[in-house]
Amino acid sequence: MNRKQLQKLGVPPRCVKIATQTLSRAAQQGTGFGLKGKQAKQLVAAVLDSPQAYLHDSVWGEFARELLTKDIEPQAEPITYRTWGDEIDHSAHAQMRQACRVPSAVGAALMPDAHVGYGLPIGGVLACENAVIPYAVGVDIACRMKLSVLDLPADSLAKRRNLLEEALLGGTRFGVGIEHKPRQQHEVLDRDWKVTYITHQKKDTAWKQLGTSGSGNHFVEFGLLSLAERDDELNLDPGEYLALLSHSGSRGAGAAVCNYYSQMAQRMMPPGCKELGHLGWLSLDTEAGQEYWAAMNLMGEYAAANHAVIHRLVAKLAGAQVIAGVENHHNFAWKEYHEVPGKGRREVVVHRKGATPAAAGVLGVIPGSMADPAFVVRGKGNIDSLASASHGAGRCMSRKQAKDTFRINAVKKDLEKKGITVLAAGSDEVPGVYKDIRRVMAAQQDLVEVVAQFDPKIVRMCGDGSKAED
Repeated sequence: MNRKQLQKLGVPPRCVKIATQTLSRAAQQGTGFGLKGKQAKQLVAAVLDSPQAYLHDSVWGEFARELLTKDIEPQAEPITYRTWGDEIDHSAHAQMRQACRVPSAVGAALMPDAHVGYGLPIGGVLACENAVIPYAVGVDIACRMKLSVLDLPADSLAKRRNLLEEALLGGTRFGVGIEHKPRQQHEVLDRDWKVTYITHQKKDTAWKQLGTSGSGNHFVEFGLLSLAERDDELNLDPGEYLALLSHSGSRGAGAAVCNYYSQMAQRMMPPGCKELGHLGWLSLDTEAGQEYWAAMNLMGEYAAANHAVIHRLVAKLAGAQVIAGVENHHNFAWKEYHEVPGKGRREVVVHRKGATPAAAGVLGVIPGSMADPAFVVRGKGNIDSLASASHGAGRCMSRKQAKDTFRINAVKKDLEKKGITVLAAGSDEVPGVYKDIRRVMAAQQDLVEVVAQFDPKIVRMCGDGSKAED
């Protein structure tokens, strides 16, 4: 079929080229009945009538996705964003300015731990109307912090140190692609993993990796939790407690979801927006957008289950019971109500790429490094930050530079003198590669209040040099 015939059928001019290529491919695979004839016209007409039904078709999917894109241009005048903290590199700001040009963007903020990522910078917060951006959520979907306060006395860190070390070594696994043997059980496996093609395909991977911690900046550690005054929500009196803190996400399944839908989002970007690159979005009015939203939320449940299994196993090996806890996602998107300039209060999709939810009264955990404290915080609901705070101290050095600068064995010996045992870690995760968490916290006093301080004492990370996952 030629250009005139395709346009007569209703193919938009910008889609003619991809339609021609699809028909050629269909003919080669025996599904297009040649490039001419009634059957070819019927196939093209069918896709034109219902492109959403063909989004995942191996032959017609690309044509269908192109049909669903609209002639949209980036915002000529980007929305503005507010920044917390002053130790943020120019590249992170450049990424944030680019994100503010996404057509559906209506609000943005940059946290004090911000540094360069893919698409949206780590520490970036972006609110969009009726659209979700896979790379503004991130590769490690629903990466999460979880802190459990245990019933063992605080002096167990000295008196039962060997037992606690063995609990960390036996309670989880670290590394890219690592699996847990024996396989663990959790009710998340009873969810509907057929909700999307990719989650169905990756369910077995998720089951194999349930209870594992991955690589990069993921960790599991014992430490001392200190409260200066009673907190009724935690139901803890002032004092010192033994606590377990972990950081990891949705593992291989989450990465597969991100890659699958981010590639789809970038292919579906309107021609005028191709410059936005990794910031490709999916409208929540489309089947693809609804699929990603369902998959992302399932990965959120899976990440929470992953931590639950880790804490269950480590606590059991330590002979302890959990008496209190705090946990929160980052690398996620939420439907929330916020003020939109000129439109009033309305529902928007808030992406927090390496940023912690900090709505009024909401508890969360913001970690430092293996040598610096983490803080249990309560959000203040600051509207300027879209009720968000930092997710950690933030890197100030690339992984390559860190490996060229530091030697993990030397760092471990230095930390041992300070009472911190590092069971395993890479030189790209030593304290020197992070900003000062105390300066970061000082920069966001209007976003969160500190409830308690956690000082790490026994740390386990990935020590095999694996590539970071998030």
